[in-house]
Amino acid sequence: MASSSSIKIQQLTVRYQGNTALQNIALHINSGKITGIIGPNGAGKSTLIKGMMGLIQTDQRCVLVGERSIDTKKKEIAYVEQRNALDLTFPINVEETVLLGTYPKLGLFKKPTAKEREKARLALEKVQLTEFSKRQIGELSGGQLQRVFIARVLAQDADIIFLDEPFVGIDMLSEKVVVGILKELKQQGKTIIIVHHDLHKVLDYFDDVILLKKELIAFGDVTNTFTNKNIQKAYGESMGDIQIKGVKDE
Repeated sequence: MASSSSIKIQQLTVRYQGNTALQNIALHINSGKITGIIGPNGAGKSTLIKGMMGLIQTDQRCVLVGERSIDTKKKEIAYVEQRNALDLTFPINVEETVLLGTYPKLGLFKKPTAKEREKARLALEKVQLTEFSKRQIGELSGGQLQRVFIARVLAQDADIIFLDEPFVGIDMLSEKVVVGILKELKQQGKTIIIVHHDLHKVLDYFDDVILLKKELIAFGDVTNTFTNKNIQKAYGESMGDIQIKGVKDE
């Protein structure tokens, strides 16, 4: 199964009102790894994952999972978007939110059964939020909310997981829980792709890394790709005198 959920971007270009957001992206993302997407503000990080999934209009797009179009694999894709894009006033509780993860594989017009509710219960147990199951999502902290979304991913049991800035504004316990679960999912052969901004955690979190600045700066294993040379290419003068521990020069 691991090889069947690897992703090959043969071509991806995105333009907004004549302005290029992403240009000629082509790469092969392996399954069984956690891949980070990093780059400065406006580099096209979120645009890349949305373009891959077909959530935005693209000028050119050919994205394959195995040998088939990613568009044929929608049931096998889990997506957690940035929290600031969500309406937290919507009247839905934690358990109901996690149950949403079971819907892609339920089929049209079918409702969750005891089987799906057990999946949700186990997922909430895994993220240590069992006692919050009836709490409205708008009442949760940022870290608790992120754990709920990870529980939804677990309930879906998708082969491909996209996460957009999952570590922003979360507490240390939530970060530990989320990272631990993602590493377990990696061991199961899942393809995990994360938009990320904290450069100091890149070596700790990721196996592979994509550096973007509207085009592909570098892609590969984190040790040999996340180098000072490539970071400078992506970030330029905005890096200033910031030093990142453990990073190679070349």
